[in-house]
Amino acid sequence: MSSFSQKLVRNWSGYSTRFLPFADAATADVPLSRLLRLSLFQVSVGMALVMLIGTLNRVLIVELKVPASLVSIMISIPLIFAPFRAVIGFRSDVHHSALGWKRVPYIWMGTLVQFGGFAMMPFGLLVLAGAGQAGSAPAWIGQCGAGLAFLFVGAGLHTTQTVGLALANDLVPPESQPKVVGLMYVMLLIGMIVSAIVFGYLLSDFSPGRLIQVVQGAAVVTVVLNVIALWKQEARKPAHLYPKATTPNKTFKESWDEFLVGNYALRRLIAVGIGTMAFSMEDILLEPYGGDILKLTVSQTTTLTATLAAGGLIGFGWASHILSKGADPFKMASYGAMAGIPAFMLVILSGAAQQPALFALGTLLIGFGAGLFGHGTLTATMNLAPQGQSGLALGAWGAVQASAAGIAITLGGVIRDVVAAKSSSLTGYTTVYFVEIILLIATIVAMMPLIQVRSRNKVSLI
Repeated sequence: MSSFSQKLVRNWSGYSTRFLPFADAATADVPLSRLLRLSLFQVSVGMALVMLIGTLNRVLIVELKVPASLVSIMISIPLIFAPFRAVIGFRSDVHHSALGWKRVPYIWMGTLVQFGGFAMMPFGLLVLAGAGQAGSAPAWIGQCGAGLAFLFVGAGLHTTQTVGLALANDLVPPESQPKVVGLMYVMLLIGMIVSAIVFGYLLSDFSPGRLIQVVQGAAVVTVVLNVIALWKQEARKPAHLYPKATTPNKTFKESWDEFLVGNYALRRLIAVGIGTMAFSMEDILLEPYGGDILKLTVSQTTTLTATLAAGGLIGFGWASHILSKGADPFKMASYGAMAGIPAFMLVILSGAAQQPALFALGTLLIGFGAGLFGHGTLTATMNLAPQGQSGLALGAWGAVQASAAGIAITLGGVIRDVVAAKSSSLTGYTTVYFVEIILLIATIVAMMPLIQVRSRNKVSLI
């Protein structure tokens, strides 16, 4: 390699460590290139989330005229599987495989289930949209087909994400684990941004046929990305090489009870649930709001999902800088909730004033607040996880977050439809946004007992 090439590589490595949040999580045994390759599973999860809560809900509500309440139920179906994330994380912690892998079998199973859901999804959605028309299939066929497809995608992505994060933790020493999980979530947001831009471009000339191509293309890309991510990441250790346990293995209930003891674990999970609901109720409504109220195109509203993810990326990056100096993660999470209040006010104002620019700014700030909140609660979870229970801790955090998001998404769609039927479409949307502001205030109140004021570690947020 020439001296110029060596200098270029050194400079690029330095810049990546300086500007990419959590890039300093890399070690001599696990370089940044390996961590970034592993993070491709998060890119595939981000792509799935954009497809579910960004692209498909806008297409179903605005283009295919499916009621928002039915769409919200469909979108929340994947989250039925969310409570099992804690069990999946626990099982992957203690799994002994004859092939020598502990995490890989679960990630591969999740990948295949997610692929199957995407493969059947567009056909169920088109049958659902055409129900009631002459010569169309009965409505229940479309509902069952779409529901099953959404369930498969949800089960797959929850399994892949939970165990993938646990695998990332396995690869690095304990002091680097919170940084690695943070890096994985940054890559999730990057995956959402890129996917939203690509989906927006591909669906700029919308047609049912193009929708089928895009969704099934996402199924293939999911498998490709996850295979590349897993390649030679986990060392094989056949079951007969594991040392004999001197004490019986703990059951899930015993491990869960141990997790809940001390460190305000239950209150932390409650705060995560309320905050997640506050930032999730609008998930399936932002793009329809842009199309229905502000008359934006499919391409334009899909790009808003990239804006939301970009805000989250900025929030994660800033939170990483502050928390690395010793700031209280609970306080950081509360700042995220505070940032969400003016963000939703801007979204409400944009519809009344017919100003798409205010809508875009509000969307960016929602992502920023959610990034601060997510980073704060995630860091606290990892810092306070019991020894040897990183999978369980991450699973519990993810289970509460995803379950709360599912409840919020369903309530958001139902509230919007009920209020809109009695008043106007604009009032239906804004009612949901006002409910989210109330939930953000409740989140701040719930976080107060968790905030640790340490004058010797006080860090300026300016």
